[in-house]
Amino acid sequence: MNARAPAAPDHDRPLTAAEFAALLEPFQPFERPPALAAAVSGGPDSMALALLASAWAEARGGTLTALVVDHRLRPESAAEAARTAAWLAARGIRPQVLVWTEAKKPASGIQAAARAARYRLLTAACREAGILHLLLAHHADDQAETVAMRAERGSGPDGLAGMPAVREEPGLRLLRPFLPVPKARLIATLRAAGQPWLEDPSNRSPRFRRGRLRSGPDFDSSFWLGEGRRAAAARRERDAALARFLATHAGPHPLGFVRLGLEAWRGLPSELREAVLARLLVTVGAAPYPPPGAVLRRLERTLEAAPPGSRATAAGCVLAVRPLGELVVAREPGRIVHALPIRAGERIVWDRRFALTCHMSPAGLRVAALGEAGRRELPRPVRDRLRDLRLPAAAIASLPGLWREGRLVACPPLAAHGLDSPAGVLVEAAPAPAQPLASAAFAGANVVSNPPRLIYPAGAGRDPAAGTVTSGSCCLGA
Repeated sequence: MNARAPAAPDHDRPLTAAEFAALLEPFQPFERPPALAAAVSGGPDSMALALLASAWAEARGGTLTALVVDHRLRPESAAEAARTAAWLAARGIRPQVLVWTEAKKPASGIQAAARAARYRLLTAACREAGILHLLLAHHADDQAETVAMRAERGSGPDGLAGMPAVREEPGLRLLRPFLPVPKARLIATLRAAGQPWLEDPSNRSPRFRRGRLRSGPDFDSSFWLGEGRRAAAARRERDAALARFLATHAGPHPLGFVRLGLEAWRGLPSELREAVLARLLVTVGAAPYPPPGAVLRRLERTLEAAPPGSRATAAGCVLAVRPLGELVVAREPGRIVHALPIRAGERIVWDRRFALTCHMSPAGLRVAALGEAGRRELPRPVRDRLRDLRLPAAAIASLPGLWREGRLVACPPLAAHGLDSPAGVLVEAAPAPAQPLASAAFAGANVVSNPPRLIYPAGAGRDPAAGTVTSGSCCLGA
């Protein structure tokens, strides 16, 4: 990146404090005083966000923490992070530099890997500080490019809705207040404030599709924004219908699988059938995003007339058609590679599906999938009970097991089914899917200003007397 000094103001108007307050209003409630974090790269978008958000928080007695991620992908990245932190500190904004310390960076898919690492560092820093709101600087130009690239990849109707204005995660909300704002206004804001910024040459590099779009003379930002707005409005209506259907016809189980009324699903319009499958797959299969539309359409056709006893696999899930019109969706055990050490006093999330709290354990304990081998090791009375309850074998095999030196020690989710843990081992497990079956309707840039108010995920609420609502769960109950 190269530092760019402020130039003479152009014809684009700076974003005012009142306009920024109006952009944040739909994201209420915030606690009083508000504690915010912002992801700041040093580029013009995030620097404008930091200046405006800091002034907004300060006017309400609150604070802003600027989180600067140093990916260590280029030799100059550390100096750029330090320069950004110095600029922020000079403005009275508290900076915190987060370093991607992974020594060996991936040779391919580097942008996706860097993005995943960035979000991992940002969300961890917010949770450690007890901050509920992380502001991101994506703007209208970013949204248009996102919609265009997703259209090129054949994304389904949900993908064409673009980035949401708010995304809820456990204990944290990711907020994008700039989605209606063109980049030119953010640059004008910095110029009016006399604030330098950094330019990343990779943003326009022809190596990446987004860079080629930005450099191309024929890219019609207005057209793709309009496409995204239409898709976002349709997605919001579809999300509401999806939530109503799942609340009526889906039965989540504490062991991590879901039963669905198959005939009711078959009676839905095709587009909503695909949306139901997408939601089931990301909730049960632990994927951050649903599979491509082509995969969903093939799966929909397979299940539309599948007789009892039929099975299909997709997106890390096993889908089984059972008698009496029931579809069971369970995690595919063979796809689970997640293994973690666990020690007394720790709480970990395993496979993006189960939260485990360790109160007591021996050294060397690891959490990994029970698997078929572990399922066969279960005591006969426990296996008989699970069979009598018609619990799917795939769901059992995909449960978190406690292993030590290659031997199964316990399976905490099966404690309710008669499986005792040995002396010296006390680990509790609870389902904690990263993607709930139903949540707040999609909030695109064109619809986020419409009530009802957005809610915090379960466990994130604060004292109502302090001016906020307590948390409401986004998950369907087991």
